Amino acid sequence: MPTILKTVLLLTVSNVFMTFAWYAHLKNLNNKPWLIAALVSWGVALMEYLFQVPANRIGFTVMSLAQLKILQEVITLSVFVPFAIFYMNEPLKLDFLWAGLCLMGAVYFMFRT
Repeated sequence: MPTILKTVLLLTVSNVFMTFAWYAHLKNLNNKPWLIAALVSWGVALMEYLFQVPANRIGFTVMSLAQLKILQEVITLSVFVPFAIFYMNEPLKLDFLWAGLCLMGAVYFMFRT
């Protein structure tokens, strides 16, 4: 499997865990004390790190640090938008499209040769 594809897959899995760690408690644990939500979120975030650290180590063999960061931001938005719409029942907004277009510009500038 190509290194960039491995990196993208690992970062995507990592980001799913991180998105849940950061935001799912707002829906599922909103009636619990914040400390409980924080402890549960930290447990989920540990899973995120188990995918993110190897992803960045693998990706850094073929990409610069700045390229890895921009790639992560694109993946973050790609994971967050469906999460917000389907899991958190947030309305689909045109702002998601504009943010995506801005990220496409960032990708262009970071990956152009």
